[in-house]
Amino acid sequence: MIRYAEDIAKRISKGLIPQDIFLHINNVFTAIDITKDLSLFDIKQLKMSKETSRIYYRLRKGKYRAIFYVDNNDIMVIALDKREDIYRKWQ
Repeated sequence: MIRYAEDIAKRISKGLIPQDIFLHINNVFTAIDITKDLSLFDIKQLKMSKETSRIYYRLRKGKYRAIFYVDNNDIMVIALDKREDIYRKWQ
């Protein structure tokens, strides 16, 4: 199952994230959820959280990036924004 952080839905409804970018990213996450294969797309491992032992990944689509982790076969998308903004917010 794919789960998005609440602020992502708010940003989409306000038009801060283009609908076509969100649809493409959602389709990628759906394919990952079905195949369980991260190597099919432009995904890079970022770092591991010492507190929670989670491994974070980024998905790239043009100027946009999605930061996510996999938890018990669930894909948890915690950030979705332009490249120049996402890394400052997410750290």
